[in-house]
Amino acid sequence: MNSVLVIDKPAGLTSHDVVNRVRRILGQKSVGHLGTLDPSATGVLPVVTGSLTRLAQFYLHSEKCYEGVICFGFATDTYDADGEATTPVLEVALDLERVRELATQFRGTIQQVPPAYSAKKIAGVRAYKLARKRQEVTLDPITVEIKEFEILSVERNCCTFRARVASGTYMRSVAHDLGEKMGSGAHLQSLRRTAVAEFGIAGVHTLEELMQAAEQGRVEELAVHPRTLLPHFPCVTADDDSAAMIRSGRAVNLPELSRERLVKVFYGQRELIAIGTRIAGTLFHPGIVFMQD
Repeated sequence: MNSVLVIDKPAGLTSHDVVNRVRRILGQKSVGHLGTLDPSATGVLPVVTGSLTRLAQFYLHSEKCYEGVICFGFATDTYDADGEATTPVLEVALDLERVRELATQFRGTIQQVPPAYSAKKIAGVRAYKLARKRQEVTLDPITVEIKEFEILSVERNCCTFRARVASGTYMRSVAHDLGEKMGSGAHLQSLRRTAVAEFGIAGVHTLEELMQAAEQGRVEELAVHPRTLLPHFPCVTADDDSAAMIRSGRAVNLPELSRERLVKVFYGQRELIAIGTRIAGTLFHPGIVFMQD
């Protein structure tokens, strides 16, 4: 089965755990995901199966949207609620306008230090592995882009927020750094991803729903329609002769798309057979061919 399924990742599972469960449910080895979520986070986790795992290269720098809760009063070593406190616990009564004012400093292109408990590498070793061994972790700042960061409400020592960020941004670091600006310390209490690229929260399915669909033989009903994938690439439908050439890796003429560099090539309405690359004039080479199992 070649498909894209948008899973509602539950808290407590890693993204790799979810992939393994999907493998077992579908009885299929070739399964991957399009963007890691922290174990404590929930929400949109696009999962790709079969030859569509080759789509992952187009989603490496996808924009992401989140909703969550930041709690003030102390910071933690993981920058979230799963860690141990690293600052004294303070009583904090938040003022909505004050938090919103501080939040403006985190919009745009900024420098951000990733959490010590992250997948960033230090001399080839994941930072979280060093942190778990209580070894010193020193990570260099990275440039990230926070396109939206809105404080929605406050209640006692916590605030709810909505964010839209470029790939590579750590919302745990945003929470930690906001706490430093406040002078009270803070950590990310909860996080829910509401979108990755074109995949939104409205299209998610739980692992339980996927299992039930698999038992009833209707998994395809849960899959994302292939023509909605990579919406910035135009679509073309190949006839029998062109499809045969594309499947064998041969270039074809697609005159109606002569100005495009990359195109999605379909056979029929749902079968994505290739991503074509223009090599000259109206001649396109099937740079990526999606074979049916």
